[in-house]
Amino acid sequence: MGNAVIDTCRIIHAMEDSPGEYARSDSNEEIMLATYCALREHGYADLTIKRIAEEYGKSTAAVHYYYETKDDLLVAFLDYLLDQFIDTVHEVETVDPQQRLDLLLDKLLTDPADHRNLLVALLEMQSQAPYKITFREQLQQNDEYLRYLLRTVISHGIEEGVFSDVDAEHAAQSLMTIVHGARTRAVVLDDPNALVTARRTADDYVDAVLQTNPE
Repeated sequence: MGNAVIDTCRIIHAMEDSPGEYARSDSNEEIMLATYCALREHGYADLTIKRIAEEYGKSTAAVHYYYETKDDLLVAFLDYLLDQFIDTVHEVETVDPQQRLDLLLDKLLTDPADHRNLLVALLEMQSQAPYKITFREQLQQNDEYLRYLLRTVISHGIEEGVFSDVDAEHAAQSLMTIVHGARTRAVVLDDPNALVTARRTADDYVDAVLQTNPE
């Protein structure tokens, strides 16, 4: 979840009020943004196609034209969130491994603080993964790609001599464990410091395990 979706609810309603001032995105993009707004407002448990359609500004039939069920839509939404995250990462031009790793950790642990309601909804969806294979498969795909991004930048740092010669996959898994644990703690325990603490913990891990000359 990157900055690209922070103000989407405000933007959607502005588009409805002044359609001449905004270029309409394609319908699927609008449905994804409407889903984002509805999840933040109502959470997973109270989310319905009707409420998504209200945010979309059209009928439920218009949403069902693209997605037969709510679960189908939410699987697509999880994929959309990953795409948004990847876009924000690719916008950064630096190839410095340390800077790129810092960026990834910031996006995973700092930016989500602005999306607490969405984090709650996502945790609710994750709790359904043992029972809904489509959720589980998409969540696994998202996790695998995030680990791939971390593993790639760590491997690059090893090649450049910036990071120690460690198991890049293990390091990526360790950092993702910090991310998942912090997000769960932030939501379940309503801990306002969980993400900040985890970001510092991730830095401690990088300094202790990855740095070639730790202080």
